[in-house]
Amino acid sequence: MSASKLRLGVNIDHVATVRNARGGASPDPVRAALAAQEAGADGITAHLREDRRHIRDADMAALKEAISIPLNFEMAATDEMQKIALATRPHAVCLVPERREERTTEGGLEVAGDDTRLADYIAPFKKAGTRVSLFIGPDAAQVEAAARIGADIIELHTGTYCDAHEAGDFELRDAELERLKAMATHAHGLGLEVHAGHGLTFDSVSPIAALPEMVELNIGHFIIGEAIFRGLGPCIQEMRRMMDEARA
Repeated sequence: MSASKLRLGVNIDHVATVRNARGGASPDPVRAALAAQEAGADGITAHLREDRRHIRDADMAALKEAISIPLNFEMAATDEMQKIALATRPHAVCLVPERREERTTEGGLEVAGDDTRLADYIAPFKKAGTRVSLFIGPDAAQVEAAARIGADIIELHTGTYCDAHEAGDFELRDAELERLKAMATHAHGLGLEVHAGHGLTFDSVSPIAALPEMVELNIGHFIIGEAIFRGLGPCIQEMRRMMDEARA
């Protein structure tokens, strides 16, 4: 397949993490989202966790109102989150696994063993015209289950690949990259749109961006952290440049 322009979704969760560390209203994740939009982001991702450790309910409503690019609402597959997301009406919801004790999302959603419940769970979103994404590991059973229940998108978890790259374990990194390549091809063949994210940096993004089936990368923690040194706009523009070069 021919390579098309790759979209960049910027996750602004950790702007809210900094805000919440001290309380008050600053820094404002909505302001960050607008700055990301101005810098060339194609979408904004925000994860409303059950414990509200960073993004809050009011943030989601304010983001939907403020930005003119798509809002991707990351969430656990709970009744509470379904109600909030249906009221917010984002462009897309991305279902992720969630455990209270984890620092960040540690793996992919178990779709294959929960497909009946998840098929019922996503039905109201489909009816409302909200796109449904499932955040999964690069595993054929999970990809096939995602297609079976009617998801529009899968987002492949790149955490193992990124961790291995950072640790200098290039054998594991290369093996994981091959898994990601294979599952991107498999998912595309099943009619799923393919996204990826988790842990991507300037050093690790290019091989993922080069995959021709990839439509969107969602990157947050690295961009927000690097923005301390470079500024948010320049970080997004540099990531955009690297993605475009890899795609070309």
